[in-house]
Amino acid sequence: MPYEAYESITVDVSDDVATITFRRPEKYNALSTEVYLDLSRAFSEIQLDRDIDAVVITGEGDDAFCSGADIDQYAGPAEDHDPRQKDRQDEFYEEVYTKAYDLHAPVIAKINGYCVGGGLILASFCDLRIAVDEAKFGVPTTDIGQIPGGGSTYRVEQLIGEAKVKELVYTAGMVDAQEARDIGFVNRVVERDELDAEVDGIVQAIKDTGRQAVKNSKRAINYSAQAPDLETAREFEAEVWWEQFATEERRELVDEFIED
Repeated sequence: MPYEAYESITVDVSDDVATITFRRPEKYNALSTEVYLDLSRAFSEIQLDRDIDAVVITGEGDDAFCSGADIDQYAGPAEDHDPRQKDRQDEFYEEVYTKAYDLHAPVIAKINGYCVGGGLILASFCDLRIAVDEAKFGVPTTDIGQIPGGGSTYRVEQLIGEAKVKELVYTAGMVDAQEARDIGFVNRVVERDELDAEVDGIVQAIKDTGRQAVKNSKRAINYSAQAPDLETAREFEAEVWWEQFATEERRELVDEFIED
């Protein structure tokens, strides 16, 4: 499947791994409307490409993974903005984040610098987050008189808890990579010259397991995170368990394990 003709990102596929790179370093890889449109199309194309085993998202340069939305879109009085258009825009942004969350393959945010605002929201909808030790994290929306959007108040609260979300949002505060790991947002923190190898190692570990088992595990875990109760989550998990049990992949890997 060709991945090309994007305006503000690149999508490179190698050895069944898709790498999405924001290409706006002069804007700290900010999320313009064009970026959201590119991401939406890229996620849709990857969703159709079942040969993809993992997706990595990162930003060009050493300064930022993604600095969030272009602030210009918030300028001017409210009467200068069409509320219906804004509602549709917010729905579209949330749809883009959800596409990342729902991709059939694991998605890794390779955080090489600032990860704030919409960038932090996008990272929160990824499966794993690996950051350089110089990275900074925050949701500074109150600094411009706004509140978080795109479903972030729900998703980020799931990851780090209500108290920490309120602290970060109310104060427009920032945390470093070590604290982001300590509060459960980041999986691993590494030095800059180790970032590529760390992410490559995780991707390889994913590829060394049962590829369909990983994808079905993601389905079950994501469903459980949104399920209204334990019983509903358990029932779906059981369905996916039996679905995976019936695969040729499961039989072959069990046979290999027994032979070893």
